[in-house]
Amino acid sequence: MKVIYPGSFDPLTKGHMDIIKRLSQMFDEVIVAILNNENKKSLFTVSEREDIISEAVEEENLSNISIHSFDGMLVNFAKEQGIKLIARGLRGVTDYEYEKDIARVNSTLYEGLETIFLLSNSSYSFVSSSGVREIAAFRGDVSTFVSPSVEKKIKEKFNY
Repeated sequence: MKVIYPGSFDPLTKGHMDIIKRLSQMFDEVIVAILNNENKKSLFTVSEREDIISEAVEEENLSNISIHSFDGMLVNFAKEQGIKLIARGLRGVTDYEYEKDIARVNSTLYEGLETIFLLSNSSYSFVSSSGVREIAAFRGDVSTFVSPSVEKKIKEKFNY
């Protein structure tokens, strides 16, 4: 059984990796799908994010993870892949309220598409990529939120 774990992953956080590791234990294949959202100013290019995730997956010895990027709607990507299962991580109630509506729309647009939700580990329930980007923009310490390799790449981006 295959599942898609979509997101911007800009940057990849310890919370993202926790979800990826847990999904890898539950499914035969996990497709980490990086959204290329041109409406958003990204810290890392899609190619850089693919490399970062690939390195993190390799460090964890996760052999059933593949990394793809996509433009446009997730339902179209899911159709192209022939997959009817999406996984989303939830940090709290606000995430749930947002994600449940998207899940309903997606299942309307692609019949049979299901979304499962995984509660984030409480250690990461307050971590967000946007928060990490903001801390990094002020040259703050992001080591609690990202792996050492991601921290290094963030420091290179911000020249500190």
